[in-house]
Amino acid sequence: MTTPQRDNTSVLLRTGSELILIDCPGSVAAKIRKLGFEPGQITTVILTHIHPDHIYGLPSLVHSQMLIAGEIRVMGSEATVAFSRRLLDLFGLRRRKIRTRVRFRVLRPGQTVRLEGPCSVRTLPVPHHHSSLACHFYLEGEGREILFSGDTPVHEPLFADARGVDCLVHDASAPSRYFRRYPALSRLHTSFLALGRWSQEAGVRCLVPCHFLAEASCSAVEVRREIRRHFKGRLIVPRDLQSIRL
Repeated sequence: MTTPQRDNTSVLLRTGSELILIDCPGSVAAKIRKLGFEPGQITTVILTHIHPDHIYGLPSLVHSQMLIAGEIRVMGSEATVAFSRRLLDLFGLRRRKIRTRVRFRVLRPGQTVRLEGPCSVRTLPVPHHHSSLACHFYLEGEGREILFSGDTPVHEPLFADARGVDCLVHDASAPSRYFRRYPALSRLHTSFLALGRWSQEAGVRCLVPCHFLAEASCSAVEVRREIRRHFKGRLIVPRDLQSIRL
């Protein structure tokens, strides 16, 4: 969630020459340029669900490319794709004058879809919202697997899927003290403590927690301390615009 130090969560996955954007909050085009890339290099946008902090930057991203001939594929669950169409149409961003064309593809749970380059993705539903999907990426040229949870409470099938992956990027919204104060939060998100315990049991090699709630007022030190109560593997608490090499 947005704070003076952090913006909403999105991830840019680079594999070979391909750039895949996972979730699209605001000011994405500016952030991509800060990383040394151009927005037009993005081939695919995958949206995990239709909550505002994960999708509200999509019109701005497409608008930033309106004079550049190209194509962006937007993918997500059936509900997410339908919502994305309506969102872009609110701003007229699928009209002929927009030179970057948007192509949509529905991701069916359990289906493996080949992306551009040596990368494919398989999705699985998670119980955060009816549109929510987690994404299991296979980087064939690099022999790597990355599982991106999106927003989710602890979901046993997801951690079963995480066994053997090289990296798990997972919702870690707040410390356990915050979940004790607001028990209903456990139906939507995962605490630092629970993430560490479940990741250790799943044998996760590298864990990247994300989606920290601004209201919880916690530091990176508290994130590490709670996760480390159980988790022994490689732990990266990311900063905005940080690059991670696997």
